[in-house]
Amino acid sequence: MIKLAKRVLLLFILLFQVAALQGQDVRTGELFDWYRLPDLPDPIGVGGPCAGISNGALVVAGGAHFRDPYLQGGEKIWTDSLYVLTSSFSEWKSGFTLTRPTGYAVAAQWEDEVICAGGGNALEHFVEVVALRWDGESISQRLLPALPQPRAFASGAVAGNILYIAGGLETPNDTVASKDFWALDLADPDAQWQILESLPGPSRHSAVSGALDGEFYLFSGTALKPNLSDSVAYEFLTDAYRYDPQHGWEQLHDLPYPTAAAPSPAITLGPSHLLVLGGNTGVDVDRVQELGNQHPGFSRNVLAYHVITDTWAQLGTLPMGQVTVPTVQQGDNIFISSGETRPGVRTAAVWKVTPRNTVAPFGTINYVVVVVYFLVLAGMGLYFWNRGKSDTDYFLARRRIPWWAAGISIFGTQLSAITFMAIPAKAYATDWVYFLGQIAILLVAPIVVYLYLPFFRRLQITTAYEFLERRFNVAVRLFGSLAFVLLQLGRMGVVIFLPAIALSAVTGFNLYLAILLMGLLSTFYTALGGMEAVIWSDVMQVIVLLGGAFLSLIVLVSNIEGGAPGLIEVATAQNKFHILTWSWDATTTAVWVVLGGSIFSNLIPYTADQTVVQRYLTTANEKLAARSVWTNAVLTIPGSLLFFCLGTALFVFYQQHASALEPSLSTDAIFPLFIIQQLPQGISGLLIAGIFAAAMSSLDSSLNSAVAALVCDFYKRFKPRSTASIRLRLAKWLTVGLGFLATTIGLLMATIEIASLFDFFLELLGLLGSSLAGLFALGIFTRRAHGTGALIGACTSAIVLYLVSAFTAIHFFLYASIGILTCFVVGYIMSNILPSRHIQLSGLTIYTLESGLPKQESE
Repeated sequence: MIKLAKRVLLLFILLFQVAALQGQDVRTGELFDWYRLPDLPDPIGVGGPCAGISNGALVVAGGAHFRDPYLQGGEKIWTDSLYVLTSSFSEWKSGFTLTRPTGYAVAAQWEDEVICAGGGNALEHFVEVVALRWDGESISQRLLPALPQPRAFASGAVAGNILYIAGGLETPNDTVASKDFWALDLADPDAQWQILESLPGPSRHSAVSGALDGEFYLFSGTALKPNLSDSVAYEFLTDAYRYDPQHGWEQLHDLPYPTAAAPSPAITLGPSHLLVLGGNTGVDVDRVQELGNQHPGFSRNVLAYHVITDTWAQLGTLPMGQVTVPTVQQGDNIFISSGETRPGVRTAAVWKVTPRNTVAPFGTINYVVVVVYFLVLAGMGLYFWNRGKSDTDYFLARRRIPWWAAGISIFGTQLSAITFMAIPAKAYATDWVYFLGQIAILLVAPIVVYLYLPFFRRLQITTAYEFLERRFNVAVRLFGSLAFVLLQLGRMGVVIFLPAIALSAVTGFNLYLAILLMGLLSTFYTALGGMEAVIWSDVMQVIVLLGGAFLSLIVLVSNIEGGAPGLIEVATAQNKFHILTWSWDATTTAVWVVLGGSIFSNLIPYTADQTVVQRYLTTANEKLAARSVWTNAVLTIPGSLLFFCLGTALFVFYQQHASALEPSLSTDAIFPLFIIQQLPQGISGLLIAGIFAAAMSSLDSSLNSAVAALVCDFYKRFKPRSTASIRLRLAKWLTVGLGFLATTIGLLMATIEIASLFDFFLELLGLLGSSLAGLFALGIFTRRAHGTGALIGACTSAIVLYLVSAFTAIHFFLYASIGILTCFVVGYIMSNILPSRHIQLSGLTIYTLESGLPKQESE
């Protein structure tokens, strides 16, 4: 098997050397599909209408237009007409009106109502805020709190529950726009408008607003400046700002050109993009009369702002440039209703816009590489088929695994696709604060080697939870084993679902088919080859993943302006290497929160998780098992450093190549996106296969270990006379059954929206694994703890963690420490209060270790 591992490594090195580093630099075309809906009933169209979705129907209200040509002195007419395009989007309903003609109000969507705030006509601007609701037959109009002052040509958006309104004009004759900034909590029926910090930069009207993750954005707009001829001059702005309710205004990178009066709010596409559709760039603003009907119209360019890298990129064009019109966004559908196409000219066109699947073709070579990789994994299962003659052989690989392979396997199991994708994504989106948690393994490793490992090795056990029975009682063993199995079922769903997202997002491969393939293939080779197949597949996968990550970093650095020094300069200037947060606030990622919390979080897998403990038992003796623990610890630091460097390099690369971003992709898919875009065919296929394999590595470990717990802690415990061959057969069938169950869980998770899968995974680990680690600590480090007290401590720990997570803002990094300490303290106290029968503790605590257990096994 060692020869096979060397051959795989040699193959990867050859591929590394042969591959050209230039990559593919893929772009995938236009972002949207545009569908022309029935035109507005008013054939001229309107500028400045209020629009939104109510009860599934598109509502368009008010606005203004010219019956006679604007360039020939036509009069601007304001309308009170209200139209409803039914939910089938095939028929307009008319005959409804507003209380008076109005246009250029702020339009916003809140639940099932269309909010029209302010607006005006030729004589005055208004303070009224009305909520429109369509019930299928008629329109109802409900008044909300009036604006602090009359306002039209303002911009606004709903961020969270808050409607923000910025800038605008107080009267039709204003010669200077407003810098006012107001907010209304729509979720509070008693709320009134709050006057917030004024807008930064010049006063403005007709700006583009936006909202993302509870923050308000303001782009471009027009400033008014009186001139010597008693008229008003227009200044078209390119500045941009973000408002955070906690920290106030922040200036962003300027737009490449003005986009005044573009459809607003900006379109939210994916987790981190805001799209500005067209707008008035100010070009030819002084030549409107001269150009007449030859005016080229307003901009048709789509500008995308990326909130993570603070960059603008042009992504595609529009079928027509429409301004002074609200955007309406409902799920994946975007509606643009009427508007102005050139000065004084309206359109009755109504569009439904849907994001287009823009993934690049995966390529034949990549598919071949993935298939070959999967066949190798399946071949490993066949290679180790029937080598073991008993369930112990099946679970412990006949105790013949080299220490270095066991260590790599531990590293590979903890690595998973979550690490490979989500840690670079975390560093890309934020900074290096989480890296501090990765070094905790160096502090945990000696604790494991000197205080825990002797019990696992010298007791001659197959599962970690056998120790709990010997130390406490059978009930604690069953509790621990069942808790572990349930944790693995949840974990298996996460680790199989995450890479499936990457596969479907960057290759167009069907999400559900990806989950099925990974789940069934993992089940196949694990059921056939047992732990031996699991460990050697882990070794191969770690080689591929680390080698691929290193190659990716080289490609990234070579494509960044200034190379490595340029990367460091840009990242340092933008605080991307920030790692230490000094605070006593337990709700933040302060140093003590991350480092202290991570020490306890690492105690969970390395002291109480059968998937890791089982690998301690696959080596020939305790000394070699200790080496495997140290091997994993030594690999973790450079591995983590590599992944965080990758994330930072991805940030700088995509800041310099903003047009290469795919807005619809989740942040967690940023590294797979780079792999597909920039690495050569074959290499990119190998890396994508490696991501799937990393998920399968975690899945196969969970499968084998969960089955070990079920067979040894339940079946064998209550049927001690069962034969080894029967238990082996049962283990293989249980592997198949759990594999199908895990695959089903992954399919179900495809419908759950999770903001950050890495955060979710750590929360899951802290909530469900802490009681287990607390039980082992209670058993090893105390003499007086007994089974009843331990179970009370474990149950109390679970309850406390639920309350902490549900009703406090404490950072999830601390969940594990709270859970472990709660279990330990409560378990110890209750053990001293409640009576119990005497248990022989020789060899079962650190105080009696040498008196009851054999010395280290011979090598």
